[in-house]
Amino acid sequence: MKNQLDLTDFQIIAELEADADRTKKKIARALRLPLTTVHNRIEKLRAMGVIRGLRAIIDRKKTGKGIGAVIDVTVSYPTPDFSQQEIARRIAALAEVEEVTIVTGGKDLIIKAYVGSTDELNEFLTKKLRAIKGVDKTNTAVILQEIEKGRQKSIRQ
Repeated sequence: MKNQLDLTDFQIIAELEADADRTKKKIARALRLPLTTVHNRIEKLRAMGVIRGLRAIIDRKKTGKGIGAVIDVTVSYPTPDFSQQEIARRIAALAEVEEVTIVTGGKDLIIKAYVGSTDELNEFLTKKLRAIKGVDKTNTAVILQEIEKGRQKSIRQ
């Protein structure tokens, strides 16, 4: 199996990024490719691990979780019981957390979380996040608006 991506692969990826719910038939039509080519390429991309899954884009307000926050976390070192990766995994397991990223620079982790109110954000920060062993300091910014690739959505309107 060829492991190098070509222009067609990147075009298919772009179509899926724009709308993961789009059918292979619609992708084939948009790119003017045979359906079998699109099907085989998507299967190749899955087998290569390029496509690891497809996600739904959720309207957080409609789920009652319309307040988003980006939280910088500093890990206390040394952490004899847990590695930075283990701390990140424990944080990622919290229901409010959508994403945890391990980064370089002045902070160790960046978290993206969604809650229903500022009271819930306070509870999340003080009773859940800061209770995780190894979490030293946090700095929280409330998300006012998210701009996604190809579309714009507002958290609070």
